[in-house]
Amino acid sequence: MGSHHTDTTDPGDSLPVPVTQAGRDGLAAILARPERAVIALDFDGTLAPIVPDPDQARAHPGAVPVLSELAPKVASVAVVTGRPAGVAVRYGGFAGVPGLEHLVVLGHYGAERWDAATGTVTAPAPHPGVAAARAELPGLLDRVGAWQGTWIEEKGRSVAVHTRRAEDPQAAFELLREPLSDLAARHGLIVEPGRMVLELRPPGMDKGVALSEYVRDVGATSVLYAGDDLGDLPAFTAVDKLRSDGVPGVLVCSGSAEVTELSERADLVVDGPAGVVDLLRTLARHIRTDAAP
Repeated sequence: MGSHHTDTTDPGDSLPVPVTQAGRDGLAAILARPERAVIALDFDGTLAPIVPDPDQARAHPGAVPVLSELAPKVASVAVVTGRPAGVAVRYGGFAGVPGLEHLVVLGHYGAERWDAATGTVTAPAPHPGVAAARAELPGLLDRVGAWQGTWIEEKGRSVAVHTRRAEDPQAAFELLREPLSDLAARHGLIVEPGRMVLELRPPGMDKGVALSEYVRDVGATSVLYAGDDLGDLPAFTAVDKLRSDGVPGVLVCSGSAEVTELSERADLVVDGPAGVVDLLRTLARHIRTDAAP
């Protein structure tokens, strides 16, 4: 389809072509100056397969090897997650891996930062509304009759209610939406809906803010962001804004039929965490062969 070269290599080695011009420009910019590129990735559903119990989530087995191959070739790899930074580091297996010195984890939507180079987490004090809302949650779930199969995940800087294990996860999710929004508003928090989860957290903490600030800090001239869930939409919006400010970028959706809002806005849709790992592997190889010495 108008391809400018005949590809005789293994099909797994050719980079997918983004469906938008902005995405193609973003990919070209990353390949042209990889040392100024930030590769940013969500954790759950993007680097780690979604599982019924988030405590069992682990990075795809190919994730760490491919990140340690890619990270030395780019300005930085940033894992942007709603999880506490330390938990993402542990579940990802990111600590002490040769080649990952350029990795950071922006945890709690950027409120915490773990740097592989130092192995330490830096963070401001938590918002007092989180503890107050957490204390009221059991009573609230009881009153609305949502106890069966729903459960509370304590995240330190936020608190989440999961409905994936309920008999009718979607009905439980809809039932809780309004009461949790009221509870959040009372304590100066917001509700972030996700895949069968409602998270109460402070305003101003989102992946978009975290990503924009980080790209500015690093002085990156291009960015790739991959995500799979509604919580990733602010990061998609941030990349759109960066693009309009002259920083080319690529938006990747870690394909899920559960969240069409993301796939509709993405430049590339890949097949879940395995697809993300394949894309990063191909990108790392192309940087090796395409970058000037």
